[in-house]
Amino acid sequence: MELDRAGIEAIIPHRPPFLLIDRIEAFTPGESAVGYLEVRDDVFWVPGHFPDYAVMPLEGLWWVPDMSMFTLEDKSAWDWTILMMQPDQVTLEIVEEAKAKTAKKNPSDAVTRVRLERFAEGRAAQVMHVGPYSAEGPTIERLHSFIAEQGYVRAGKHHEVYLSDPRRAAPEKMKTIIRQPVAAG
Repeated sequence: MELDRAGIEAIIPHRPPFLLIDRIEAFTPGESAVGYLEVRDDVFWVPGHFPDYAVMPLEGLWWVPDMSMFTLEDKSAWDWTILMMQPDQVTLEIVEEAKAKTAKKNPSDAVTRVRLERFAEGRAAQVMHVGPYSAEGPTIERLHSFIAEQGYVRAGKHHEVYLSDPRRAAPEKMKTIIRQPVAAG
């Protein structure tokens, strides 16, 4: 099933500023989606613009207002932010210039919500999950058990680093770092 922006908004509760998907190529309800954010070759973060910098993996922060109620069973209740680390050369001025150029060529309310922020997570426990996103549950449960066994408590947003391209990797070989910030128990 393919979805355009209207189709995407009809099935997920998220709205800008975090809807960073232009289209979905494949969608299995409750299971997975393959989506795209259109990037032109004149956008500042495209490889080659900063020759000494490689594009970093896509990352996601996932949470619910009360993290003690965070459950893998009800993903529709999750809020999320998608992020990608940028090199120090990318300044607020560069981001604002890119946003202005993009808005001129393709006026969209979403452009105004792109932001550049510093992100420091602090102490965290993490584990490598190998397999499809839909099979992360047991890995996350093991990570949470490990945190408790070490005398820590979960603190902060569930964090995933997507190391595999789901368009190119077989689902059983996809690698995702699952990270959970912690605090002393």
